[in-house]
Amino acid sequence: MALCAKKRPPAPVPPWGAAPSEPLRPRTDRQTARPSPAQTGIMTVPKEMPEKWARAGAPPSWSRKKPSWGTEEERRARANDREYNERFQYASNCIKTSKYNILTFLPVNLFEQFQEVANTYFLFLLILQLIPQISSLSWFTTIVPLVLVLTITAVKDATDDYFRHKSDNQVNNRQSQVLINGILQQEQWMNVCVGDIIKLENNQFVAADLLLLSSSEPHGLCYIETAELDGETNMKVRQAIPVTSELGDISKLAKFDGEVICEPPNNKLDKFSGTLYWKENKFPLSNQNMLLRGCVLRNTEWCFGLVIFAGPDTKLMQNSGRTKFKRTSIDRLMNTLVLWIFGFLVCMGVILAIGNAIWEHEVGTRFQVYLPWDEAVDSAFFSGFLSFWSYIIILNTVVPISLYVSVEVIRLGHSYFINWDKKMFCMKKRTPAEARTTTLNEELGQVEYIFSDKTGTLTQNIMVFNKCSINGRSYGDVFDVLGHKAELGERPEPVNFSFNPLADKKFLFWDPTLLEAVKMGDPHTHEFFRLLSLCHTVMSEEKNEGELYYKAQSPDEGALVTAARNFGFVFRSRTPKTITVHEMGTAITYQLLAILDFNNIRKRMSVIVRNPEGKIRLYCKGADTILLDRLHHSTQELLNTTTDHLNEYAGEGLRTLVLAYKDLDEEYYEEWAERRLQASLAQDSREDRLASIYEEVESDMMLLGATAIEDKLQQGVPETIALLTLANIKIWVLTGDKQETAVNIGYSCKMLTDDMTEVFIVTGHTVLEVREELRKAREKMMDSSRSVGNGFTYQEKLSSSKLTSVLEAVAGEYALVINGHSLAHALEADMELEFLETACACKAVICCRVTPLQKAQVVELVKKYKKAVTLAIGDGANDVSMIKTAHIGVGISGQEGIQAVLASDYSFSQFKFLQRLLLVHGRWSYLRMCKFLCYFFYKNFAFTMVHFWFGFFCGFSAQTVYDQYFITLYNIVYTSLPVLAMGVFDQDVPEQRSMEYPKLYEPGQLNLLFNKREFFICIAQGIYTSVLMFFIPYGVFAEATRDDGTQLADYQSFAVTVATSLVIVVSVQIGLDTGYWTAINHFFIWGSLAVYFAILFAMHSNGLFDMFPNQFRFVGNAQNTLAQPTVWLTIVLTTVVCIMPVVAFRFLRLNLKPDLSDTVRYTQLVRKKQKAQHRCMRRVGRTGSRRSGYAFSHQEGFGELIMSGKNMRLSSLALSGFTTRSSSSWIESLRRKKSDSASSPSGGADKPLKG
Repeated sequence: MALCAKKRPPAPVPPWGAAPSEPLRPRTDRQTARPSPAQTGIMTVPKEMPEKWARAGAPPSWSRKKPSWGTEEERRARANDREYNERFQYASNCIKTSKYNILTFLPVNLFEQFQEVANTYFLFLLILQLIPQISSLSWFTTIVPLVLVLTITAVKDATDDYFRHKSDNQVNNRQSQVLINGILQQEQWMNVCVGDIIKLENNQFVAADLLLLSSSEPHGLCYIETAELDGETNMKVRQAIPVTSELGDISKLAKFDGEVICEPPNNKLDKFSGTLYWKENKFPLSNQNMLLRGCVLRNTEWCFGLVIFAGPDTKLMQNSGRTKFKRTSIDRLMNTLVLWIFGFLVCMGVILAIGNAIWEHEVGTRFQVYLPWDEAVDSAFFSGFLSFWSYIIILNTVVPISLYVSVEVIRLGHSYFINWDKKMFCMKKRTPAEARTTTLNEELGQVEYIFSDKTGTLTQNIMVFNKCSINGRSYGDVFDVLGHKAELGERPEPVNFSFNPLADKKFLFWDPTLLEAVKMGDPHTHEFFRLLSLCHTVMSEEKNEGELYYKAQSPDEGALVTAARNFGFVFRSRTPKTITVHEMGTAITYQLLAILDFNNIRKRMSVIVRNPEGKIRLYCKGADTILLDRLHHSTQELLNTTTDHLNEYAGEGLRTLVLAYKDLDEEYYEEWAERRLQASLAQDSREDRLASIYEEVESDMMLLGATAIEDKLQQGVPETIALLTLANIKIWVLTGDKQETAVNIGYSCKMLTDDMTEVFIVTGHTVLEVREELRKAREKMMDSSRSVGNGFTYQEKLSSSKLTSVLEAVAGEYALVINGHSLAHALEADMELEFLETACACKAVICCRVTPLQKAQVVELVKKYKKAVTLAIGDGANDVSMIKTAHIGVGISGQEGIQAVLASDYSFSQFKFLQRLLLVHGRWSYLRMCKFLCYFFYKNFAFTMVHFWFGFFCGFSAQTVYDQYFITLYNIVYTSLPVLAMGVFDQDVPEQRSMEYPKLYEPGQLNLLFNKREFFICIAQGIYTSVLMFFIPYGVFAEATRDDGTQLADYQSFAVTVATSLVIVVSVQIGLDTGYWTAINHFFIWGSLAVYFAILFAMHSNGLFDMFPNQFRFVGNAQNTLAQPTVWLTIVLTTVVCIMPVVAFRFLRLNLKPDLSDTVRYTQLVRKKQKAQHRCMRRVGRTGSRRSGYAFSHQEGFGELIMSGKNMRLSSLALSGFTTRSSSSWIESLRRKKSDSASSPSGGADKPLKG
């Protein structure tokens, strides 16, 4: 038998706390006096095993097995034997999260930075510039910006690594008590080794992954807090195996020489499989015997543990790997565009090189006397070859290195705006919003699909025991004298629990008949609450007499145990072998024989207890879909009644559980316990074997009833969903709750409305059934389009080659609800497209009873085929896979720990903040980044292409137009700060208008503001500017003279004129592009101009010439040139001719085809003027009306859109009846065009935009 358990994927976190595995406990063997294996919890070593192996109970091939680190197949650790354990070369307990040290920082960091293609490209250019034959620019024009970028990045990396070093040193130098040579000694954590025995004291952190040996608590019990591992602050219980729980004395521990053989290091926090070999016996080990590094010991005076995994092998460190790096669509587009630009650069270089070869052949050869070729040049062809590389160097600024740095700075600024937003700060929890990544901000403005968890995300995850069904009778509703159900506000006083001194005063229940049934001794009611008080994993803490505090791993369990407490069945305390309950004032202790764990596959948990009379009973609670199939056939009538109650509860949006029990006779239990023991000892497929054993005993149970727990909606959820829907964002809810509950929540939060044409419910159990139900849904949607189709006939729609195009044009609004078992079939390869086409044609989709894996599969399906930006939001560990799969993951810091937050890209405390994250921060980030990129490419093409035109007038000699210092400083001084200010601070409309007009969000979804078309427009504008920038001064200088009559034209004067024109033109252009002026924008734009002139005059001054005569030869050139009126007239003419077409185009666009943001800004301006005039008229005591007309001719649709109020922010009172209508706006036309051009089904089944 293999002693290393087969590795299995970790089970997702259950909706209530997973029960601790039941330790192996002794039982009475009536046949022999000798303890049986089940009694001792051990397996005897076979007699034929040689004595030298008996100590560890292992086969000889394992006794000297030495696994190599990283390929370890099993872990072997012997207590108190460092020499033996050192043979395996296990990792030490020293952790290292830092990447560098003083010696390796520079080479390693530079190596990492040059992994970036852009950095390598510029290094290549620098090397070219060091070759005298081809370099027409000084090396510092490239090395200055490159070194600046590398330095900034290196400083950032060094700072981050310094804090990692500091944290590592703090952790590694913590003190721990280690048993060495029979004496407890203080050791630093870094010196702890595998096989050492460590003593922990209350409130201390666990130093490594330990096997719990003994503790100060009875039965080897101890309590831990796992907040650093999974974010859960509830205490959990761990227990030593019985054979070591008595080793509390140091002298006994010093003699302990047991050996553990277990699984190799892995990252599964909830799984551990191993075996302890000691005294010729084998003892099974599970996760319940382990204390993991990062946990804190609580409410336990001391405990001892054996180190199994240390340092990087611990589960905490194994889980600290990097998550998948996410890139935005703009990042991917930029990579493509940079390749195109590089291709364009090569083409320009080839053209100019050919020109150089021809010029040298036709013209240059005639002037060899005073224009000789370089020594290495022996032909015109080779001269052209060298010229090609020279022009590659000169023209490389079309792809400036500062672009990448600027993008990161802007993203960092956007992240800080999210972190600093007071309107996304939760006062109740004192929790701010947090941008946990800086790379995805602009993608927040492009989201089309939101995938949301329900419990804790849409709801509060604060559970309240609301109703129950016991023996066919429903409790929880209050009726008036006429027999009508009373609403909450009409109910009388809540039930008085004063008879029970241990009752929780915060608990409220409104139906007095349930308490009467308890007081009258109804056996079914008593058994119902007895089950709730026994079948759980809650920990009880009694700080003062009668003051009980329950610590539950899930709010569901806490609510159920609290309900039992108030109705007289008070869970008081537990040990590993007993549970004490006060039943109607009488303390009764039950022997706890077994806990059958909950997981997401079983969806139920059970306990087996023996009451004081010796009767053994199994109590079980779980999901109705699981438990109802395991009931005895005699309960059929009660089952029908309870099912009706369950449907009623689910229809009210309540979370339901079914309760059942089963009596076990002593003989059957003994035989079952023996088989359970053998299954728990198995090293191969242990979980599967235990699940099979559990399945057997959890059958033919007797139905007791059902519970219904209320989980209220979070504040602002309906308004948020309505607003996001108006922004054409589709919301899919993926929940583990039953269908009726999810549908009811869907109506509560306005995802589903009574105005919808139809809500399709898919519940098929087979592939054929699911396919048929999806087909019928599509047919109904298309049938509704035969007569009504938003102005199109059905035949016109069918002309499209894609079904999604037909579904997109359907009339009416639809919703789809699908169950987990149906979804499993719908996600199969041959049906996933049919499911996607149907779902994407619906306004809302709700998937019920889904597993965490299915959540991720649904998100991946939409990502794969729709090519749309997806966002997943959740609050629990079961949402982690979905959050990591989506383009953007958002974690809610709620009641289920912080695992979702740790896996997320953004986090906050309430779902309602999502509207602000997307409609304000996301939209602004997308707008700013797009405007930044458009301007950046424009200004660099305008700057660089001047060299191209100059090449035709300088014999293609790779001579530059500008001074080399101007080339160096253009992107890092003269034009960097204004564009950064625009990229960080710009707005098109204020935040209030972004929320009032959610349609403003749609340009981001359609990727309108920066795409290949916009890129080519920017490039065309840049080339146009460069043409005017070169040829206007060139034409003027050809005939112009100075004031004294001398020729104006000279190389340096021309360079100063062109450079000054360029700086002024790009400064005016960014002034036109800036939509929101701040003091910072003014300072940066006009300050950059001032800095340009200051540096220009400084470089042509006597002072610099005196210090560096070889570098600054042209003394007084700038002053002489800019003193000429002709030069200033040339600069003004160039600026006007470059800018006027842009102004004219924008005026015409506003006049003829304004977009929605233009209209919103205009209406806001009109309102301000009207208010100002109204105040003026009131001041002079006049009344009257003001007739105002639009200055622009608006396209049809905007007036109705704004004045109808459909895009205005909706109040909660108006949400129930809001409807949307089709708009014939330009965005809708573009959406249709986008859908038609995309490949099926990525073309999408998006419905027409609502106005």
